[in-house]
Amino acid sequence: MEKFEASFESLRTHTYPEWFKDAKFGIWSHWGPQSVPMYGDWYARNMYIQGSPQYLYHVRHYGHPSRFGFKDICALWKAENFDPEALMERYVKAGAKYFVAQAMHHDHFYNYDSDINPMNSVKVGPHKDIVALWKAAAEKHGLPFGLTEHLGASYSWWRVNKGCDSEGPYKGVPYDGNDPAYRDYYYDNFELGTGQEISPWYTANEKFHKYWKDSMVEIIDKYEPLFLYSDGSLPFVDQWLEDDLPYVLDGRYKEGLEVAAYLYNKSIEKHGENLAVYTQKCRYKDVYRIGVLDMECSVLEGAAEFPWQTDTSIGDWFYNVRSSYKSTREIIDTLVDIVSKNGNLLLNIVQKPDGTIDEEAEYILDELGAWFGVCGEAIYGTRPWKTAMEGPTRLSNATYASQAGIPWTEADFRFTRKDNTVYAFLMAPKPGQAAVLRSFNEGEKISAVRLLGVGPVPFAHQFGVLTVKLPETLPTGYENALAIELG
Repeated sequence: MEKFEASFESLRTHTYPEWFKDAKFGIWSHWGPQSVPMYGDWYARNMYIQGSPQYLYHVRHYGHPSRFGFKDICALWKAENFDPEALMERYVKAGAKYFVAQAMHHDHFYNYDSDINPMNSVKVGPHKDIVALWKAAAEKHGLPFGLTEHLGASYSWWRVNKGCDSEGPYKGVPYDGNDPAYRDYYYDNFELGTGQEISPWYTANEKFHKYWKDSMVEIIDKYEPLFLYSDGSLPFVDQWLEDDLPYVLDGRYKEGLEVAAYLYNKSIEKHGENLAVYTQKCRYKDVYRIGVLDMECSVLEGAAEFPWQTDTSIGDWFYNVRSSYKSTREIIDTLVDIVSKNGNLLLNIVQKPDGTIDEEAEYILDELGAWFGVCGEAIYGTRPWKTAMEGPTRLSNATYASQAGIPWTEADFRFTRKDNTVYAFLMAPKPGQAAVLRSFNEGEKISAVRLLGVGPVPFAHQFGVLTVKLPETLPTGYENALAIELG
């Protein structure tokens, strides 16, 4: 197979691996030293912002960040009860068909045995190669293994560690990000100042660009991921700055393209074809077409021509004692809607610093597993039908944040297909009543209808209206699915 070049023209010729199109549902471990305080996402940044909740917690629990900084939090991360095989077994039972681990977050701490960055989980904290352990467990259970990288934005994101308090007992005392002994870890990013804004998301510092690329090559070489996710747009293009965007098209920013090509070509070397997926979040001029479009905590409003992905978490991104979790219904609502639109759902299951998950997370996983046991046929290996949805209710970016309260009606359906079978998800079925579907025209012959988890059910198809009699008891308390045989 011909190898890819680091250009849009070449990379846009990639094809989407069948494993990814079939999988539909993956589980993610968004986990690292920021889980230690159990006080939520972006802790490594916000602890250096005076007055923020995480700053206040840090000062009162650990001490002032001039004396006890994030490097010291890293040393507290032990992952002492981390059992990746037991977790992977639970994730498989919950329905996951691929698994993704975090290689590094914006905090510049690497969750693997890095030859580039000594602040990593083998040399500091757990003294374990977290990524290698996850990979072994995923492969034992036959799951494609992926990695996420959040490094690209970290040089700008962490500018605040160079600051100091503007008032109070430590006014003017520099945070530990100013310590020359830790300059490599906290970055020599003084040129950015100490402002709290994160703009641009990506730095123009070419030395850091090379460092990012070298780190990506390292994780690809060491762990051969079938999936690589960049947290943001294609590095190093700031998708929120319109003046920056055209430059990616004239080759001014090459590192992201080079890494995508390297990922694909390494897969070709190993498998004889490219089985790898690269995903990022920029839609400008179809930048996403070099891989898979990722929609963080959001959805597309309609079906897409190409496979895509939503990533989200059951709660906060890192373990947070203050955070509430999504309901199982909310997760299944999202999954069904996304799959009908040609997408996948990647769900983060938050872990405590010791590596365990809590009872609420276990309950969600058990509920998902039971639901997949009934309705998995209508999810796995399916493709979009002629229409993704029927009914008045739509899940969009505007409604995503409040999706737990979406007022589904008995007229709302979502569709998938597999060969000659069309699956219709009943978003709010009425037990014992009729489901009435209007998306099957008169020319489509329907030979049988099954309710997954039950079996054949009575139906009539006249004048383009399909009427299906539902039993008094439905097999699941969440969305149920009809299998409608055509021909």
